[in-house]
Amino acid sequence: MRWSEITVYVTIVLALALWRVWVSASRLDRLHRKVGTSRAVLDAQLVRRATVAAELATSGLLDPVSSVLVGEAAWAALSTGASELPADLLTLVGPDELPVGGAALLAVDRGGIESELSATLREALDDPDEVSALRADPAGDELVDLLASSWYRMQLSRRFYNEAVAQTSRARRGRLVRLLRLAGHAPEPRSLELDDAWPENLGRPGTRRGPVESTPSG
Repeated sequence: MRWSEITVYVTIVLALALWRVWVSASRLDRLHRKVGTSRAVLDAQLVRRATVAAELATSGLLDPVSSVLVGEAAWAALSTGASELPADLLTLVGPDELPVGGAALLAVDRGGIESELSATLREALDDPDEVSALRADPAGDELVDLLASSWYRMQLSRRFYNEAVAQTSRARRGRLVRLLRLAGHAPEPRSLELDDAWPENLGRPGTRRGPVESTPSG
């Protein structure tokens, strides 16, 4: 075999290897961006649910105890945005240097705080007569519909986000990705686990009224 032929074969092999590395790196980058995008959507839905819960607490339509409890849980959920990033991380890198969709974007206690809001809302809506009284008032009926809509979208967005995290984690465990360290310094993305079980007496969007069976959280 001539040297020219060997050179051609080596060039082809190197080109194929580089192409495979480029494909793997591009796919990993897209997955990280998908995590970042789906996380932003999830954050928006969590804020939306907490905002509706806060409006419900201050509407005067709930009993005083429920109003206080729901209000405290809602404001706690809304205030987590100010502490989204661990303080020790911000001392190492600037806000503009954080990787998209990295684990640093997850609040340390976000899942627990949102779970507390879910539990508080379920307790406040535990009495069917209480929900019926809310529905009887036009303002309350609108707030209940908004709460159902935001809760449903939050459940969906969390499932999409956790699936994106799972896909990214599987890609990062690939042999080529680990061998060449294609993930770079991007932190391992983490799923967001929280209690988002559906309140029994809160109708699904589109059904409006009547209790429904709760579905297991994803």
